[in-house]
Amino acid sequence: MLLRGLTWLVLCQLLGTAINVLFLPMLPGPIIGLLLLLATLMLRGEVSEPLAAASTSLLRYLPLLLVPAAVGVMVYARDIAADFWAVAGSLVLSLLLALLFVGWLMQKLIDRQARRRGQP
Repeated sequence: MLLRGLTWLVLCQLLGTAINVLFLPMLPGPIIGLLLLLATLMLRGEVSEPLAAASTSLLRYLPLLLVPAAVGVMVYARDIAADFWAVAGSLVLSLLLALLFVGWLMQKLIDRQARRRGQP
């Protein structure tokens, strides 16, 4: 069961990488694969048991996968400190834009749910 879910995940990543190499060099292959997986799950309407088992087992080890990225940040700490205000400004701006977008999207989803229930 776990192997079937992992196969789906790897297949989506490989398809994303192939699309990246052939058509969209500006987007990373794993991101394209993630979007393909999202589209597949949206069309199916549910997450299959093997895929749920594979993703649960991978999420258990997610902190270990983030350690190399944290080490990479610490290697470039001096460069990041030199551009502190640019980094801080971009983080604050991206946070504000994300909050505005999520608020707008949540309001749209609430309105859509109310229309489905027949409420004003």
